[in-house]
Amino acid sequence: MIWLICVCGGLGAMARYVLDVSIQRSWNNWRGQNPNFPISTLVINGIASLCAGIAMMSYYSQSVDMDTTMMFIVGFLGGFSTFSTAINEVLSLIRTRKFALAIGYGVATVAVPLICVAIGFGIAMRSNPA
Repeated sequence: MIWLICVCGGLGAMARYVLDVSIQRSWNNWRGQNPNFPISTLVINGIASLCAGIAMMSYYSQSVDMDTTMMFIVGFLGGFSTFSTAINEVLSLIRTRKFALAIGYGVATVAVPLICVAIGFGIAMRSNPA
């Protein structure tokens, strides 16, 4: 089981990289070469939190077994989400004296995943009312 979780973590990290590059390219094309706001990490963490909410409620409703849940949440989503990068991005904004943006991004880094996990819970509860 540990090896499967590790493999899933690697797959999650690869998925994060591909999505990060895609989001950054789109954001830079839309905002120009100096985008200022690190949107890709926020989007990725929101997606990971939404998926974690769905997975946990699926486990609680006994739609999915513990091993599958662990491989997905600990493995894939553990490799996919990147909260440490979000904190480094807040610090980078502070170092470049973009204080208002740093505060807004810091609040969003906490609020968006919490909202997304709650939405994920709701989605899973609606699809499998046990």
